[in-house]
Amino acid sequence: MLRNFTPRLYQETILSTCVEKNTLVVLPTGMGKTAVAMMLAAHRLKMYPESKIVFLAPTKPLAEQHLQSFKKTFQLEEEKMALFTGDTSPDERAAQWQDIQLVFATPQGLENDVIGSKISLEDVSLMIFDEAHRATGDYSYVFIAKQYNRKAKFPKILALTASPGAELLKVEDVCKNLFIDAVEVRTDDDPDVKPYIQEVDVKWVKLDLPESFRQIKHHLTESIKGKLSEIKKYGLTKSVQFISKRDLLALQAELRQKMMEGERDFNVMKSVSLTAEIIKVQHALELLETQCVSALKEYFAKVFDEGKAGKSKAVKNLIHDLNWKSAFILTQKAFEHNVEHPKLAEALKLVQEELAQNRTAKIIIFTQYRDTAVRIKQELEKGKVLSEVFVGQAKKKTTGLSQKQQIEMLQQFRDGMFSVLIATSVAEEGLDIPRVDSVIFYEPIPSAIRSIQRRGRTGRQEKGKVVMLVAKGTRDEAFSWSAKTKEKQMHQVLKNIRTGMGEKLKAQPQQTISSFTQEKTKIFADYREKSSGVVKELVEMGLDVKLEMLNTADYILSGRCGVEFKTTEDFVQSIIDGRLLEQLKEMRKQFERPVLIVEGIEDIYLLRNIHPNAIRGMLATIAVSYGIPILRTRDAKDTASLLQMIARREQSDDSKDFSPHADRKQMSTKDAQEYVISAFPNIGMNLAKELLKHFGSVRNVVNASEDDLKKVEGVGDVKAKNIKDVADKDYPKE
Repeated sequence: MLRNFTPRLYQETILSTCVEKNTLVVLPTGMGKTAVAMMLAAHRLKMYPESKIVFLAPTKPLAEQHLQSFKKTFQLEEEKMALFTGDTSPDERAAQWQDIQLVFATPQGLENDVIGSKISLEDVSLMIFDEAHRATGDYSYVFIAKQYNRKAKFPKILALTASPGAELLKVEDVCKNLFIDAVEVRTDDDPDVKPYIQEVDVKWVKLDLPESFRQIKHHLTESIKGKLSEIKKYGLTKSVQFISKRDLLALQAELRQKMMEGERDFNVMKSVSLTAEIIKVQHALELLETQCVSALKEYFAKVFDEGKAGKSKAVKNLIHDLNWKSAFILTQKAFEHNVEHPKLAEALKLVQEELAQNRTAKIIIFTQYRDTAVRIKQELEKGKVLSEVFVGQAKKKTTGLSQKQQIEMLQQFRDGMFSVLIATSVAEEGLDIPRVDSVIFYEPIPSAIRSIQRRGRTGRQEKGKVVMLVAKGTRDEAFSWSAKTKEKQMHQVLKNIRTGMGEKLKAQPQQTISSFTQEKTKIFADYREKSSGVVKELVEMGLDVKLEMLNTADYILSGRCGVEFKTTEDFVQSIIDGRLLEQLKEMRKQFERPVLIVEGIEDIYLLRNIHPNAIRGMLATIAVSYGIPILRTRDAKDTASLLQMIARREQSDDSKDFSPHADRKQMSTKDAQEYVISAFPNIGMNLAKELLKHFGSVRNVVNASEDDLKKVEGVGDVKAKNIKDVADKDYPKE
């Protein structure tokens, strides 16, 4: 099934293992992991011609790249291949799923389709997880692998990565989460891989900070020391010289835990505030040492704005700190006198030297921060160097690139329309740009995985070059050392995997499809809950979860029982902002048996600065005046188990077939009209009221043309078409 492709010997050797077992493949970047995936996909389709193959990648550009690679080599009609992303509606993806055999998708989108029962994994004969080192914690890979392993008739898993991690326990966790039975590892030094490895020249350029930067650093460091000394007085830390970010976050978590357990004395409260101040000063110090003066100046301005707005006591205290203010004044002076971080000039110099030797050279500059990426572009423009900034999607108050724009920009870079791609972490994983001559690290990063991923963008087809910019006497040196140490640990981990992992990996038993054919308990969940741990747990428990736009309640367990779900934090916040009573009032109208579930182990009386009597009064109102039981759960698993128990009790043999939009209680005519219109796809209660105000009756809404419907604010082409489709199309006969 593969055309114009001759596998390398090590790829064939790896394939023989993948055919027999669920396999984690660890190969250096550029060594053809995707080719192994193609070979195994061809094998599985030959075995199961009517089955499907799913190829998962963390980002849309990477998924799109894999799709294009398969189109070039895989002998299958192009209409049988598709890219599943958030750009396509769930219903369209569900329709496409029926006709295609090769699906390339991001894990979050596929996870939502599985949760919403839009697609079935039953006929998938191979699931490929690219950048498999991500399969830890709550990442979507973990949930999808569980569902696939449980539901597929003939499951096979292939996991791909260049950098599995520096800790054996984490690699074992990935293997466990992806149901891996075998690991195939190749390193640069292996004899069957070595002939294909291109030399990569790595050098470190060490730079001195200017005197003005050292003065700013002195004041920021003194600010941190002063605050640590104050915390030490309260007996809550030992160090007054330096504390790492990890230790600082651990201290903050420990202090918050003390508060939740009732220790709210002055020492603990003050230390929490001081810790928050130190975190902000540490960030300013990081920007100074590793980034650029303009980024630091903007950060100072942001903190002063927050302090003046009174957003938190910690920020208000910080802006009155003499060392902080001194550092700010010196930063402003440096900015006004055009004093910049020496890395900017060095980056321009390196780029110009590379282009002088080769006018068509392709260069990638990696940096941690978007603001720095923009500043680097400005510096390169001074040297008349064509460059573009490659970042992820827009965040709050920042610009960004849509995934379509990312794909277009990468193609322009491949085509040589500009020389330098200035990228944040979004370009680190897997993107195949065939010939990148040089990679510049604007700053070292302490992650072995990310360092390897960055370096792997060059030396793929011919010799490459990597340059690390390091500011002397700063965290750059520590991060550089940390990455090197972790890489050495990773190489040792890879050796350990080869020698000792086989005994630990045992095939995990499959659940048969027959165990899922029995009638299931049904739960309707509001679609906004889809990313919550509760919904995932419900699916894991084998319940029939239906995602709907619910007007009231987060979960509907029967025709008469609706559940409002709150975490402890959200419960207290909804008391403060007044949402809770309004939500419960609507619940009481709609359901005979409304329930409130509050999840979390935190003490609700200690979460916010709110008088305990206000909380007690709210609890009394809910339980007595509204007659709504309040149930507490520990975590998502506990909540899901409780929902399952209630749903089973509610759904007797004759009450399993209920609708989320069925009549719950006797309604007024007005309420019933609003309820009927709100049940149309993506309408909701607020828009239903606007439609009824405009047209005057349910009949007039249903009979209105699409053009007339679009005259109501909030109704566009899609919503108007959905209303007409539901109103006019024939009901399908079974």
